[in-house]
Amino acid sequence: MSALLEATDLRRVYQVRTGRGPFTAKASLRAVDGVSLRLEAGRTLGLVGESGCGKSTTGKLVLGLIPPTSGTVRFMGEEMPAAGSADWRALRPRLQMVYQDPLGALDRRLPVGIQIMEPATIHGTRSPIERRERAAEVMTAVGLQRHQFARYPHELSGGQRQRVVLARALMTEPDLLVCDEPISALDVSIQAQVVNLLLDLQERLGIAYLFISHDLKVVRQVSHEVAVMYLGRIVEQGEAEDLFARPLHPYTRALVSAIPVLGPRRERLLLQGDPPNPVDVPPGCAFHTRCPFATTACRAELPALRPVVGGRQVACHRVGEPALQVAA
Repeated sequence: MSALLEATDLRRVYQVRTGRGPFTAKASLRAVDGVSLRLEAGRTLGLVGESGCGKSTTGKLVLGLIPPTSGTVRFMGEEMPAAGSADWRALRPRLQMVYQDPLGALDRRLPVGIQIMEPATIHGTRSPIERRERAAEVMTAVGLQRHQFARYPHELSGGQRQRVVLARALMTEPDLLVCDEPISALDVSIQAQVVNLLLDLQERLGIAYLFISHDLKVVRQVSHEVAVMYLGRIVEQGEAEDLFARPLHPYTRALVSAIPVLGPRRERLLLQGDPPNPVDVPPGCAFHTRCPFATTACRAELPALRPVVGGRQVACHRVGEPALQVAA
């Protein structure tokens, strides 16, 4: 099956200053360092990892919101046009984003109905009457009432505001939604409603999701495939159920072991310390400073993301060794 979205060897490097006063120096921060992703139509790819690992930057790169330092993004087999170009603007209705903070993503001075219609207004699609009719359709689709068209963001609950953000993204009938922590600001009960809504919309409309989240329980529920990021690189990727049932990379195992479960407590793989400074990443595997299985090779050589059994890809020198299999 051909890919709806395909990113190859994406890199985004920022030049930052380190030190203070007259002793400042420039350094390179590799926010995204060689990420490759493939997402088919109607499927969900979950992107997980600790804060600062580059998940949100990756989402913006695949949408063309920020230019990559190197690498390519292809949508429907065609390379992503340069940001700001006429071809890129023509493509934007098919690629939309759902932001983490619904109140921050909305203009508090405008009724939500006007904001839902805004994408069609910006791109000049549909007549004013058709835009209002389409806005009413998507409001109904996401569980909003038509009388809420004239409400302002502060007059709605958190769940309703997130539905407004989702309705606005659906206004242009997109093929792909990048969901950047879409439920993290919501109460647990509202989270369940939004997750069920996303699943229902995907089933009915065939939308593909790049789902960025810290919540592994939700990622497991919504995703067909999962990619795990650590300091700008993907360390493990595979089918969701298989990855959660049998994580192979030590970092993935630590994340999965932290998921609360009913019944007897399972053994935790606790990580020591914090991730390294992204401006000064140690040589070799970036995870070796926290990995209980690190060897001399891990400290000296960067492991490549390579395929293993069952279509899984793992970036670890020791994957498949008996010592790791027994520990798992």
